[in-house]
Amino acid sequence: MKFLHSMIRVLDLEKSLDFYVNKLGLKEIRRNDYPQGEFTLVYLATEKGEPEVELTHNWGETESYSSGRNFGHLAFRVDNINEKCLELMNAGVTILRPPRDGYMAFIKCPDGISIELLQAGEPMAPVEPFASMENTGSW
Repeated sequence: MKFLHSMIRVLDLEKSLDFYVNKLGLKEIRRNDYPQGEFTLVYLATEKGEPEVELTHNWGETESYSSGRNFGHLAFRVDNINEKCLELMNAGVTILRPPRDGYMAFIKCPDGISIELLQAGEPMAPVEPFASMENTGSW
């Protein structure tokens, strides 16, 4: 058995793609439009052949989707958590749980899905502004 993908419903496809591709760094692997069903599926991954995040955009949907407690978060390993969090923060992404421990951080996508970032290998030395940054919101 092989894990294939996780699906997230998104309201604004372009805003979500800006977050996942331009800010987080995922790659668009493929996109399928279904005019008869009025929806688009966009598959993203760290690399082709790796597990994917499927963004489902139902055309014309305007009401926010509620978050169920049965879904926790997506997690990605990063090479340098301090650099990635600084890059995201400079791009306007709120760091909800900063990497004070040099190992773990949390952010949210535009649709409110929590994203966990985990340092590859050993934890990094804590650095400012993260070492003294308080938690924000929920994740």
